[in-house]
Amino acid sequence: MGRIWRYGRVVVLVLLLWPLGCGRKDKVRSLQGVPVVRVRLMANESTVLLTASKPPTAWPGTGRQRRIELPRNTPVPLKLTSTGWLIGEESLGGAGGELPLQPDGEGTLSVNGRPYRGGYRFVPSATNGSAGGFDVINDVDIDGYLKSVVSKELLWNWHDEAYRAQAISARTYALYQWAAVDGAGTFDLHDDVRSQVYGGIEEESTKSRQAVDATARVVLAHKTDEGHKVFKAYFSSCCGGVTASASDVFNEPDVRPLSARYVGPLCNASPRFNWGPVVLAKSDVTRRMRLWGAGRQHPLKDVAEVERIDVLKINPHGRPTRFLVTDARGTQYALSGEEMRWSINAGGVVLNSSFFRPVNEDDTIRFAEGHGWGHGVGMCQWCAQAMAEDGLSHEVILLRSYPGAKLVRAY
Repeated sequence: MGRIWRYGRVVVLVLLLWPLGCGRKDKVRSLQGVPVVRVRLMANESTVLLTASKPPTAWPGTGRQRRIELPRNTPVPLKLTSTGWLIGEESLGGAGGELPLQPDGEGTLSVNGRPYRGGYRFVPSATNGSAGGFDVINDVDIDGYLKSVVSKELLWNWHDEAYRAQAISARTYALYQWAAVDGAGTFDLHDDVRSQVYGGIEEESTKSRQAVDATARVVLAHKTDEGHKVFKAYFSSCCGGVTASASDVFNEPDVRPLSARYVGPLCNASPRFNWGPVVLAKSDVTRRMRLWGAGRQHPLKDVAEVERIDVLKINPHGRPTRFLVTDARGTQYALSGEEMRWSINAGGVVLNSSFFRPVNEDDTIRFAEGHGWGHGVGMCQWCAQAMAEDGLSHEVILLRSYPGAKLVRAY
């Protein structure tokens, strides 16, 4: 099944096969065997600007490659017309199909002024392709992708060990998503907080590149009846002293590495370790909840004037996990902590987390005793930084942040 491999100061299991619960072996990989993830950079665009320092290669429609001579370092519009793809005044054909473009070297082709590693695919939009809308997909090996993610997710002056911990956590999350999607659809990951924040080559830093290279191929896994598998290694900015479980926040399987934990004031250097109170008029709360409900087709779209918000359930460490909204008709709505945060933030972000105590007043609701920033599941980034400053290695940081996990070499 495997052999023992010593990674830094922690002994880990190297899996020689491809178990890890990751699905098929034949999904796209780089020449070095590194998984290639598909990141959606833009959705339903009508035009994007391509800027090339060297001519890229295209495979329009027929699959035959074609070198595209673009004016050097000059933005040129790309559009999808009824007869196919159009770059500037040059027609490439390929009506109804996607357009792959491969840069001649890293960073030699930018989309809307941003260069990315890997290649691009321009894919007719599932919702508006017939009208010329298209998505922009970046096909990039997972480690090239992470070099931007790590620098976007952490502050520039944080400790090297925190950066390395973040690299492994983010790699685990991306690998899990890549495997779970299993080649379906046109992309695996968003480029924002719906997945992980990703900004391309210009957002990389020396520190982020070094962190990714130093931890190459290493991910987190947990023990199951079928062997060790990667899991969806969530992380958030600041837990506020108590983490949340993935089962409570995202209604996902309850796995030990993503369970709720009490960590105390470890992340109190965060400016959002404590926050609030935030006071909103009940009419404003109602407006925000209706707006969110309409966007999600959630029953809150029809909520009457909100009368009160109460904590319905807390986890074993005192962090709220469910809330109860009662309106003027007496109708009640049970919301998870994240649903509560999203619904209140629909009209502009005012709640940093769902870790707060609601206080119902005559015409207002006071969101008091707020703690943390983000959903609170998995690794707390400010906790990771605090542990790194205390001299702990990234391996120890990760094993404390994800109880019961192991560090494994995945590819």
